[in-house]
Amino acid sequence: MSVSFLDLKSVNNEMNAELKEACARVIDSGWYISGSELKTFEKSFADYCGAKYCLGVANGLDALTLTLRAWKEMGKLKDGDEVIVPANTYIASVLAVTENKLVPVFVEPDERTYNLDPKLIKDKMTSKTKAILPVHLYGQLAAMPEIMKIAQDHGLLVLEDSAQAHGASIDGKRAGNWGDASGFSFYPGKNLGALGDAGAMTTNDGNLADVIDHLRNYGSKIKYKNEFKGVNSRLDEIQAAMLSVKLKYLMAQTERRRDIAETYMKGITNSQILLPKVEARENHVWHLFVVRTANREKLVEHLTKNQIQTLIHYPIPPHKQAAYKEYYDLSIPLTEKIHQEVLSLPIGPTMSEAEVQLVIQAVNSF
Repeated sequence: MSVSFLDLKSVNNEMNAELKEACARVIDSGWYISGSELKTFEKSFADYCGAKYCLGVANGLDALTLTLRAWKEMGKLKDGDEVIVPANTYIASVLAVTENKLVPVFVEPDERTYNLDPKLIKDKMTSKTKAILPVHLYGQLAAMPEIMKIAQDHGLLVLEDSAQAHGASIDGKRAGNWGDASGFSFYPGKNLGALGDAGAMTTNDGNLADVIDHLRNYGSKIKYKNEFKGVNSRLDEIQAAMLSVKLKYLMAQTERRRDIAETYMKGITNSQILLPKVEARENHVWHLFVVRTANREKLVEHLTKNQIQTLIHYPIPPHKQAAYKEYYDLSIPLTEKIHQEVLSLPIGPTMSEAEVQLVIQAVNSF
């Protein structure tokens, strides 16, 4: 038996008939952009997150980029302002900052959770610091109560990167409803994944929602009247319709992911493997189950021989990428160590118990 990292075909097969019906409904409607399917999904996803507004966009990166851009249009940010970002995030979080001519300030993570360490934020703040961009990495909500307290005390904006954390919560408050705004990705491999690129932002700020509503559609809400120099970043009707279907299954699939993660946590006993830490079951939706080892290459080789597919999220930190060579000289030791040691094990809602046990046995035999 082999274990794939994530079997998207089996994930979608559970709702196959509903997805096809949703596609057919859109095809038959003759309306393919900015119609009723989008409005329905936006309302449903806003309600799911506990937020007042949701705006569908082309992808998760655009959700972050357009939010920061909107704050600039509203006069809340300007060129050269600094944004606190976790140093160990995926590069998209940083791209959204620099695309808006803002300056990313890299902060080390909490080694237990891999999320932004709130204790280190104040040391990195300057008079130019205007926003914090916490990333709910791997599916675990960042320390949002502490981060929001810092932001409120210093008048900072908070933009959650919730691309991996659909449904994660602290004290019943979900990702997408903690910060001033939040960006989500619905890339096919996400816990709530479309069948193509898709994204959304959520907020409780009606003015922000209105500006982004303009920006995503060429800067216009009334055809041929352009209020802003906008872009074309719209969540299309077919993807919105399919996301509405998949949203109904999200919580059940999340609970299955949590069960698998708990089985891994109890079953993996190899002392060479550092398991993830989680504060409470509701905090983590286990988009990824990430372990650490000083012998990653050998572990990958061992698991491959045992027909276990793994992935590395992420091998190179943003400040060591060629795209950000101006940051090459930064010393961010914990982040660099993490990127050298992390390995993602298979975790998906359709994994069988036999597959889960096969992964555990393979890891323990390393």
